[in-house]
Amino acid sequence: MLGRIHSVESFGTVDGPGIRFVTFMQGCPLRCRYCHNPDTWDAGAACQYEWTPEELLAETVRYRSFIANGGVTVTGGEPLMQADFVREYFRLCVSEGLHTALDTSGIYCTPSALSVLDYAKLVLLDIKTINAGLHARLTGVEGKNPRRFLDELETRGIPTWVRHVVVPGWTDNEADLEALGRFLESCHMVEKIEVLPYHTMGVFKYQQLDLPYPLEGVEPLPAERLQMARTILGRYKPVG
Repeated sequence: MLGRIHSVESFGTVDGPGIRFVTFMQGCPLRCRYCHNPDTWDAGAACQYEWTPEELLAETVRYRSFIANGGVTVTGGEPLMQADFVREYFRLCVSEGLHTALDTSGIYCTPSALSVLDYAKLVLLDIKTINAGLHARLTGVEGKNPRRFLDELETRGIPTWVRHVVVPGWTDNEADLEALGRFLESCHMVEKIEVLPYHTMGVFKYQQLDLPYPLEGVEPLPAERLQMARTILGRYKPVG
C-alpha cells in the first residue's frame, strides 16, 4: 500500500494541539475558490513521496522527542481520498502512543473513509459554508456529506475542531454565520471553532500552474470583519 504524499512538515504548530508532524496528502475532489494549495488537487500529479504507512511512520518517529506533547496530523488535499493508507498510518501511530488528528472536509462518508475514525483522536473538520445553496458554487461539490460526517463524529464521540474560512462576499454573511453557530451549538463533540481569515498568499501557485485565480480582485478579509465573525460564532462555541 503506497500513499501519495505532497509534502510533510516536521514542526507544525497550527494543525492540532502542540507540535505536530503534518502529512499533506496528494489529491482533492473539491475546488474551493479560496484554496491556497491548488498543487494538491490532482491525485495523479507528481508528488514528493510515495511511501508505505510503515515508511511514513519511520519518518515520523524520527521527530518523536519534538512531537511527544503534540502528535501527527494528516491533511491535504483531502486525506480521505487515500483513506485506507491514512487508516493504517494512524493505526501504527496509535500503537506508538502518538496522538492522531485528521484534517478533512468530510466530503467522503464511505465505509473506508469512516473507518479512518477508528484511529483518529481528533478531527479538524473544515466546514466551508452552512448555506446549502452556496456550497456547490464555493467548492464545486454538494454539501450534504460534511453534515453526515459531523453526525458520525457525534455518534463516535470524537473531539472535533471546526474550521471555517471567512471570505469577503462569500462566507462573511452575518445570517449564514449565525446559522452555522446555531447548528454547531448542539454538537457536543465540537470543542471550538477556528475562524480563519481569507488571504491571498496562495495566488502565486495559480500563476505557476497557469490557472486562473477564482477570486481575482477579492481583498484579504479586513480585521473588523474577522472580529465580527468571531463575535457571532463565539456566542455558540469557543473560537480560536
